[in-house]
Amino acid sequence: MRLGRIASPDGVAFVSVEGPPDDPTAVAKEIAEHPFGTPTFTGRSWPLADVRLLAPILASKVVCMGKNYAAHIEEMGGGDFPDPIIFLKPNTSIIGPRVPIQLPAGANPVHHEGELAVVIGRPCKDVPAARAAENILGYTIANDVSARDQQKQDGQWTRAKGHDTFCPLGPWIVTDLDPTDLDLRTEVNGQLRQHSRTSLMIHDIGAIIEWVSAVMTLLPGDVILTGTPEGVGPLEDGDTVSITVEGIGTLTNPVVRKGK
Repeated sequence: MRLGRIASPDGVAFVSVEGPPDDPTAVAKEIAEHPFGTPTFTGRSWPLADVRLLAPILASKVVCMGKNYAAHIEEMGGGDFPDPIIFLKPNTSIIGPRVPIQLPAGANPVHHEGELAVVIGRPCKDVPAARAAENILGYTIANDVSARDQQKQDGQWTRAKGHDTFCPLGPWIVTDLDPTDLDLRTEVNGQLRQHSRTSLMIHDIGAIIEWVSAVMTLLPGDVILTGTPEGVGPLEDGDTVSITVEGIGTLTNPVVRKGK
């Protein structure tokens, strides 16, 4: 199932996206209340082309993995990181497809980081890796936008990765997906920047959920970003960045300089 969140003439709703997404016959079927557990439907639906896709979930928190692909560690200067490194992005950084990423005035460079994201399906704490899948609603695509100058200046990552619009998510959540070996690619203005596979993660999704849930309770709708591969690079005013993950689709956002 592809779970989405839309804005229609009737308001905002969770939906199931059915049919080929780029086909005019694709429809968004309204889900009653929320998408967790076994969704029930209201009976209302809209052609997908007639609604606007929003970020597919409103997370209470976004937990991110740093340095989870060896080649990305090398391109960022190397180092030995035997344990997962986690940090948080505020939920106010979340935007949906087609919404502009706003580059802060004076921040340079600001990099894209294409990632597979995990959406939590139920409250959980101290989850063994072997049981991680029981707590997952599904998977979506994320862009961990990062102001590198602020990251270097501050010595930690909160400001650099926490700006409004710095966590594009979407276009929907896929619930029936094997995440172990998916093709991931990032393009800027149609030019390939990142290309890797999720099988190259240092810490797999089970290990990530075990590590994170040992620290904090995870709630339904929380999002975990699983790390970015090599090829991160700058975004400029007027760019368009697209991240494609096999089995999910493509998340596309324009880029603008804030205050223009």
